[in-house]
Amino acid sequence: MVVGLLIAAGVALLVYVLSSTILDRAAVWGLTDTVGYPDNPKPQSAWARRMKAAHANAVENLVIFAALVLAAHAANVTNPATVFACALYFWARIVHWFAYTAALPWARTLAFTGGFIAQMILAWQLVIH
Repeated sequence: MVVGLLIAAGVALLVYVLSSTILDRAAVWGLTDTVGYPDNPKPQSAWARRMKAAHANAVENLVIFAALVLAAHAANVTNPATVFACALYFWARIVHWFAYTAALPWARTLAFTGGFIAQMILAWQLVIH
């Protein structure tokens, strides 16, 4: 599951780099400023700023999730609850990324909460083991 999450994070990064960094900057800044170093760049589109924030949030949360998964693996804690938590985290983060980029506040918040609950399930399984 961690490998799948890393692949999804890589795909999200690729989409983020291509769309918000390159394409949006070229559309908003122009080609010269996109490939250069403008002193006072124009703000990027709102969706591109949200995509950047969603990516940063995903990276920050991946650190916690990965640490919990690695600790569970090291402690040989594998059960239906840990499998469910990993699947929940994976899908919650996918939904969070899309909802954040599309500015869907309730969906974003619920997806973030799902990812947090998944982390708490993993932590609880480590505590009771």
